[in-house]
Amino acid sequence: MKNNFTSIGKEVVQTEINSLKKLKKTINKDFDKIVNSILKCRGKVIFSGVGKSGIICRKISSTLSSLGIPSFYVDAGSCSHGDLGMISSGDVLILISHSGESAELKNIIQYTKRNKGITLAGVTSKKNSLLYKSSNLKFLLPTVTEAGPGNYIPTSSTTTQIVFGDCLAISTIKHRKFSKLKFRLYHPSGSLGARLKTVGDLMHKGKGIPFINENSDIKTALKTFNKINLGVLIAINKQGNMTGIISDGDLKRISYKSDNINYQIIKKVMKKKPIMVREDVLAAEALSIMNYKRISALCVYRKNKKKISGLITLHNILNANIS
Repeated sequence: MKNNFTSIGKEVVQTEINSLKKLKKTINKDFDKIVNSILKCRGKVIFSGVGKSGIICRKISSTLSSLGIPSFYVDAGSCSHGDLGMISSGDVLILISHSGESAELKNIIQYTKRNKGITLAGVTSKKNSLLYKSSNLKFLLPTVTEAGPGNYIPTSSTTTQIVFGDCLAISTIKHRKFSKLKFRLYHPSGSLGARLKTVGDLMHKGKGIPFINENSDIKTALKTFNKINLGVLIAINKQGNMTGIISDGDLKRISYKSDNINYQIIKKVMKKKPIMVREDVLAAEALSIMNYKRISALCVYRKNKKKISGLITLHNILNANIS
């Protein structure tokens, strides 16, 4: 007889969904107190646990650090051999343990009791546990049914722990109004960092902007095209205000209509309303605009649309591995 793995998988998912429904009902004022302790923390937000709970604590701490909250994970076992010195007055220590009775936690709990400046937040499923009784702040995770035979394999219980950590993280960023731009500061590399780059990060600026006077002739424009090689020129007037844009494609179309275009004036043939974006627009959004409009460059401004601060091209974005 073959095992129906699809059916087993769905059963596991449903069991864990049921555990999360229980968790949802338990999110209460005790949860609020722990979030507030994180927001008001004058020191570090430290997580610790044993076994799989310890692995989850490491992940939660990593998430908070990525959101600009000073946080780290300390191994519960190592705390009995010197690492307790990492925890000091002003810190918030969040211990997560299913049973709340793990032997490795006892030394940590005793240490916090001797150092009154440390706030101990206990997160456990056992109300009568040492951890729950000893904590300054406490949160009781729901008693859940573990997936699989025998109700003993840590599955649903660890799922509730990791989702609890996500609840902490998202609650803090909503309160602090944590933006994509701030998030980017802590993720400068990799695909995530690339997706969060703005137009201002990648654009040509300063002397790299292909400006040309609107009263210049096409012959002058051609020389500038060859020198800068960005495929587009931004026309400006005497005051330095942008008045239009002309691309190498525009020049090709003009040349089809006239045998001698060298002495035509740029302002008579340029596009007077180019598509523009602000410096703080995500580069991925700028790429989407280019693809939709079928163009290869966008003028960039900071506040005043007449004062161009940069030029972003398709190559700038693609070279940054943004797609």
